[in-house]
Amino acid sequence: MKDLFSLKNKVIVITGAGGVLCGTMARALAEAGAKVALLDLNEQAAGAVADEITSAGHTATAFKCNVLDKANLQQVCDNIIEKLGGIDVLINGAGGNKKEATTGPGLSFFDIPSDAMEFVFKLNFIGTLLPSQVFGKSMAEAGKGQILNVSSMNAFKPLTKIAGYSAAKAAVSNFTQWLAVHMCQNYSKEIRVNAIAPGFFLTEQNRFLLTDEKTGELTPRGKTIVDHTPMGRFGDAEELVGSVIYLLSDAAKFVTGIVLPIDGGFSAFSGV
Repeated sequence: MKDLFSLKNKVIVITGAGGVLCGTMARALAEAGAKVALLDLNEQAAGAVADEITSAGHTATAFKCNVLDKANLQQVCDNIIEKLGGIDVLINGAGGNKKEATTGPGLSFFDIPSDAMEFVFKLNFIGTLLPSQVFGKSMAEAGKGQILNVSSMNAFKPLTKIAGYSAAKAAVSNFTQWLAVHMCQNYSKEIRVNAIAPGFFLTEQNRFLLTDEKTGELTPRGKTIVDHTPMGRFGDAEELVGSVIYLLSDAAKFVTGIVLPIDGGFSAFSGV
């Protein structure tokens, strides 16, 4: 059983690795024996996570990377292969929302700037597509590998206010299924593509919607989410780890093209 879930010596590339959720994944995967390459536009944030990992005696390297710049991605990919010997897994964790693309007091749907919507769609979908092209090509050449995308509950049921983010994450889920089939049919049956769909975890991207900046109390929106989560709370970042390890290990060897909810029951609850 230990071998079934083993990630020992796997080279795992994580985009958005300086963030709360992906940083937590990186620490856990390194502790599980993987060699992690931490990619983030904020090199300092990725470097801080890498320092924590190496201080604990594990292997991690941070790279400044723009997931919307294919040439930059290719350069980073080549560096990782040179330093770590190959690429086994890509986790597409880079993403987020933008306040200017969110409806609310003072900003109606009809006045949302198109460039704000474009930013959100590019960051979440194109920021998944381009790394999948660059790192996925390396996997196709090797005949094996895994891509794990990060979708969202918004892809299952769009939430009010965040039209751009919901649409972009729906695109990520659809793309996950498409790419899983494409890689199997055209390159290798040993390339798997899946996604996780986290429910509600407090991050820097959603904190302004779910908690009051001054008091820290739940906003009406935050309270509604908790009330519609059967487990009655937001998730902890560490609670993503088990599902991620499962999907990346041989325990899920016959699993491809799925989007796995990790949501405390949110997607199962009708509200009544």
